[in-house]
Amino acid sequence: MTATNAINATTATTAAHDAAVDRNASSDLFKPMQLGPLQLSNRIVMAPLTRSRAKEDDIPGDLAAEYYVQRAGAGLIIAEATQISPQGKGYIFTPGIYSDAQVQAWKKITEAVHAAGSKIFLQLWHVGRISHPSIQVDGALPVAPSAIKPEGQSYTNDGFVPMVTPRALETSEIASIVEQYRSAAHNAKAAGFDGVEIHAANGYLLDQFLRDKTNQRTDAYGGSIENRARLVLEVTEAVVQVWGGDRVGIRISPLSAFGDIADSNPQALFTYAVEQLNRFHLAYLHVIEGDTGGAREVPGGFDLQILRRLFNGLFMANNGYDLDLALAARASDSADLIAFGRPFIANPDLVQRLRIVAPLNTPDPATMYGGGAGGYIDYPALKAS
Repeated sequence: MTATNAINATTATTAAHDAAVDRNASSDLFKPMQLGPLQLSNRIVMAPLTRSRAKEDDIPGDLAAEYYVQRAGAGLIIAEATQISPQGKGYIFTPGIYSDAQVQAWKKITEAVHAAGSKIFLQLWHVGRISHPSIQVDGALPVAPSAIKPEGQSYTNDGFVPMVTPRALETSEIASIVEQYRSAAHNAKAAGFDGVEIHAANGYLLDQFLRDKTNQRTDAYGGSIENRARLVLEVTEAVVQVWGGDRVGIRISPLSAFGDIADSNPQALFTYAVEQLNRFHLAYLHVIEGDTGGAREVPGGFDLQILRRLFNGLFMANNGYDLDLALAARASDSADLIAFGRPFIANPDLVQRLRIVAPLNTPDPATMYGGGAGGYIDYPALKAS
């Protein structure tokens, strides 16, 4: 390449970059917006990301405050999935929100995030059958709507081991599950969170009750769509009674097979569920588009924009979003908020990088789960790159 050609190429690259920055400036993706009573600095959400760095007794780790503060450029942070009770635990080194020690540890994190200028919700989690007796209190079987063994492996203190056939919950026990969510919601408020997200996605307990592959009950919580949605609605009512609807979101994954799960008629099921959720006036509906962590389009799916049109709150879209997809979603108004997952792992300053169209760091798969500071708080920000 001649010197003149090199100069021309550099000029063209610079011009394209400047045009991209101008395009970003004209989008409202990076502008403040209202989420219930909260003003967010932008429409970019840090999705809940399991990092498996909790300490003994499921207490959030010492580095977690720094980890979340580094990512406080997000308009909203949804903290990692957090078990509502010892029974709700499915993986080692994940945090809880059922003890005073956990509440105090989370309080340090929320205070640090608020000081950094962001808002933070906690995702409330019960894994149901996606667990193992070695993780449960006294070696108990995991619980589920029905005694159906999931395909897959559990991550335990002995490494990866095959999952087991769970114990079906008795009808009389289900009220105690609702109370676990209610108690966790109270604890999240005591810990200083700005709100909570109910995890009803990815093949965990609430999703297991929703879908007919995993729910083969014959009582009031099984059979019809109305019955299978009953627990999700009871949990949502309990959490809203603690927080008010405008500080509660819910996450669903209508088309995802994650957690060895499926439904014979997902459009009818999730249309009904979303219609019923409207009575709680929730802050947002967080939707995994396609298969969790996989294809955005799946065979036998349906247009998830049906749910956007049905829902009377904000619509948060998730799964494989990059800058171009996020901008397109806002331009077409197909989503109000865009959740980014893995890019936040390796890019603590992701929002700034997206805004100025800077290159992104690549996450190291070997350090995503477990460990210490490496791969957790040591990814470089732009000023250090």
